[in-house]
Order: sequence, then structure tokens, then C-alpha cells
Amino acid sequence: MQHIAHLSNDKKLKKIIELQEPFTLKKRKQVWLHLCASIMSQQLSTRVADVIYKRFLQLFPKQKPAPQLVIDMPFETLRGIGLSNAKTNYVKNVCIFFLEEKITDASLYKMSDEELIRYLSQIKGVGQWTVEMILMFTLGREDILALDDLGIQQSMIKLYKIEAANKKELKEKMLRHSARWSPYRTYACRYLWGWKDNVPTT
Repeated sequence: MQHIAHLSNDKKLKKIIELQEPFTLKKRKQVWLHLCASIMSQQLSTRVADVIYKRFLQLFPKQKPAPQLVIDMPFETLRGIGLSNAKTNYVKNVCIFFLEEKITDASLYKMSDEELIRYLSQIKGVGQWTVEMILMFTLGREDILALDDLGIQQSMIKLYKIEAANKKELKEKMLRHSARWSPYRTYACRYLWGWKDNVPTT
């Protein structure tokens, strides 16, 4: 695989790549639904996030939600699957935004990474990290660095013995280390998460 050959030029990263199975990025449909799933999984373990998402799907006929069905779903029903008040609102916000803007998967796939981050971050409850997860695991973009992700920060500190006085200095050093990974920084992040066994669920 081309990305493995490129990333293996980084000898420290090569060691953790060799410990894991190769993987490929997939392009998925129903971006709105993956965005909702990403919101549900925030600050939760993979196992708990999976349980909540399955409960969410079971609320709908044939487990096939649609934005309008989510909007019409009583607030307390969504709360009942284990979502907080805030996350319930954020999920509904996503559905309202996608309907009002008449967003299609095709229109999102045409946008650049930066355009998508700016566009989807307009939704209350959707921040840069959430959009980055969508770029990586739903749209299959190959060169995304999840700079604010705690798992990536911890993995890079450990792997490269990074010392930083504050978050700003840490991110600058992370950017310098990761520059050599481009244009495959998404894959590098995935291997770093896998090394920590902390892969986001989207």
C-alpha cells in the first residue's frame, strides 16, 4: 500500500504500523447520519457509543432514520437512549441544518477540507474535531491531522518524547513531526489511535 511505504519513512511510526493490520479508508453515504453518530460518541468509550447508536437506530422503522423523523422524534425519547440534553439538541440541530440547507452527500464531497470544516461548524454542537472525524471516516479524506484529539496528542508525546510547556507549543511540535506524513496524515492518525486502542467510532 502506497501510504504504508510513505509513512514507513518515519522509523518510529513504522514500528507501530508493523504492529497493526493494514486498513483502507471508505467513502460512505448519509453523511448527516455519520455526523449524528459522531456527536453521540463524543467523550464516550467505543463500547458505550456503539450501544447508544444501536439504540438510536432501533427507534426507527427498519432501523432507517431520516432527518425529518429525527426532528419529529420526541425529545424525551432520544434522551431515553442515553443521550444528554445537549447531545439530543445537537443531533436535532444537524438534521434541521441538513434539511434547511438541502444538503446532499454529493455537494459535501465536492467541498475542500477547509470549506467543509467552516460549513458544518456552523451547526451548534459541531466543532472542528467532529468535522475532522467525518472528513476521515465518512468522506475518506487522506490528509487530515486531528490536532486537538487527546488520543493523538498522547500518542505523539509518547512516540516522539515531545516536551511542551503548553498546548500551543505542543501543537506546533505535532505539526512539525506530522509534516513528513503528508499526504497521508489520516492514515498516520489511524495507526496512532490503533496503537493506543482508542479508535474513534464514526
